[in-house]
Amino acid sequence: MSKPELMKYVDSLTEQKQYPAFRAGDTITVSYKIIEGNKERIQQFKGDVIQISGEGVTKTFTVRKISSGVGVERIFPFASPFIEEITVNKYGVVRRARIFYLRGLTGKKAKIKERRK
Repeated sequence: MSKPELMKYVDSLTEQKQYPAFRAGDTITVSYKIIEGNKERIQQFKGDVIQISGEGVTKTFTVRKISSGVGVERIFPFASPFIEEITVNKYGVVRRARIFYLRGLTGKKAKIKERRK
């Protein structure tokens, strides 16, 4: 088997959960399972999606939030077994697929307009 065929085969073996459709600029809540020793809990991470990258099994998305005045970004793989659910809170209007310019903005300038449905 050639390398591209092998990658397609591996992609077909892995089952991905179905999540709601979202894109950069949307505000989402990711329920993430955290295992500490023999205990496990679910942590909510709410923030704006600033990018979606990759394809197939390697597809990831980056969520950014402001916590105590400090910007926190977290990268989640779509194929992660630790993601319990993803909830879309707001649909945003942005003109770019990667909105890294939010990192340099604070206050009202960092606000994303809401998309009408």
